[in-house]
Amino acid sequence: MLFTGDCLDIMTGMNSDSVDLIYLDPPFNSKRMYSAPIGSKAAGASFKDMWTWDDVDKIKMEQIKRKRPPLWSLIESLIVSTHAVHSKPMAAYVAYMFQRMVEMKRVLKPTGALYLHCDPTAGHYLKVLMDCIFGQRNFRNEIVWCYTGPSAAKRHFPRKTDSIFYYVKDVEQNYTFNGNDVLVPYKRLETGKTSGIFKKAHTLSGAGKIPENWWPDFSPVGRIEKERTGYPTQKPLALLHRIIKASSREGDVVLDPFCGCATTCVAAEHLKRKWIGVDISEKAAELVSYRLRDDGGLFTNFTHVKEPPLRTDIVRKVIGPRNKKQIKHALGERDGRKCSACGLDSFKNLQIDHDIPRSRGGQDTMDNYRLLCGHCNQMKGSKTMAALLAKISEMEEALKQVSF
Repeated sequence: MLFTGDCLDIMTGMNSDSVDLIYLDPPFNSKRMYSAPIGSKAAGASFKDMWTWDDVDKIKMEQIKRKRPPLWSLIESLIVSTHAVHSKPMAAYVAYMFQRMVEMKRVLKPTGALYLHCDPTAGHYLKVLMDCIFGQRNFRNEIVWCYTGPSAAKRHFPRKTDSIFYYVKDVEQNYTFNGNDVLVPYKRLETGKTSGIFKKAHTLSGAGKIPENWWPDFSPVGRIEKERTGYPTQKPLALLHRIIKASSREGDVVLDPFCGCATTCVAAEHLKRKWIGVDISEKAAELVSYRLRDDGGLFTNFTHVKEPPLRTDIVRKVIGPRNKKQIKHALGERDGRKCSACGLDSFKNLQIDHDIPRSRGGQDTMDNYRLLCGHCNQMKGSKTMAALLAKISEMEEALKQVSF
C-alpha cells in the first residue's frame, strides 16, 4: 500500500503495534532543494530540505506536552540547545522529526526495529532525539555505510559515509534479528609477494559471519545503471535487502515513511514482505508502479491511497445530542474556556471542532477536539489546527509591517 501525504497524518491514523520494521531516509536539513533531472525516470520529483517553524505541527506538540510531560521536558531542552548551538532551522527540523518519531514508535510492534538513515549534517541531533524517544538501552548499532567516489574537497577529507541508526522498540522482547540471513564470507589478509606493505584479501570456506557495523560492500546507486531512476537521494536495493532480511520475516509489514523513489517498497516486494510506503509527492506512486513492473515483472497491483487511514484499535467517542454539552464543558476546563486559536474569552459562543479533520485521519476523541470561536472555525474550514495557527501568525506578522 502506498499513501500520498504527510507521514505524520498517515501514521496518526495507523493502529498501534502494527508494523514489524521501519526504515526511513528522511531529509537531513541540508538547506538544499532537490530535484530529479529532466529526462530521468524520476523527472518531476522534488523536495525541499530547508526547515522553518511553519513545518512544525504546534498542536501536536501541545498534545505531547500535555500527555507525556517527562518526554516533553527532554525534547524541549534538546530543541533549545539545538537552536543555541546550531541554528533556528535545525531546531525546527529536530521538532519536525520528533513528532514523527513518536508516531513511529507507537506503530512499531514490541518485537520491531527501526533503521534511520542519515548523514553528518543532523545525525548527532537525531541520535539524541532517538535516545529520548526509544531509550538509549534500545540502541543496537550505528551502521556506517562507506563508499568511494570523486570529490571536489580541498580543505577537508572527502565525506563518503552515511550513518544508519538501528534501534529496537524493546530490547527485553524477543526482537527480530536474523543474523544467519545476512552472512558474508570470512576473509583473511595475507602479505602480498611484491611488498610487505600491501596485503591481499582471500575468501575462506565456511558459512560466513554476520557483517560488522561498517558496510563497504554497497556501491552508490549512481554506479548501478539498472537501478537508477534519477531520484536525488536514491539508495541501492542491496542495502535495503540486508536491512529487511536482518530485521523482518516473510509476511511481515515494512514501513517507509519517506519512501521517495520506493526502494524500500521494491526491496520488500522482492523478499515477500508486506509494505507501506508514504511520500508527500505524487511522483512516488508512479515510481513504485514503474519499478515493480520493470524489475522482473513483479506484482504491480498495489493500493494507492490519498487519504489517511482510520484507526480501529481505539474506541471512537462520537459526539451525540446527549453528550455534546458535557464534552464542551470538559474542553473548557482543559483549555481555559477560550478559543484555542485566537484566545477569545467567550465560552458561550465557542464551538467544538477537530484538531485534525476526519478527512485527514482525525478521530472523534477528546485529544482531537478543540474549542473555536465562530470566526476561527470558519477560517479553519477543513484544514488542521496547525494550518489555522500558521495563517493567524501570518496575519499578525503582516499587521506588524503596516505603518500608521
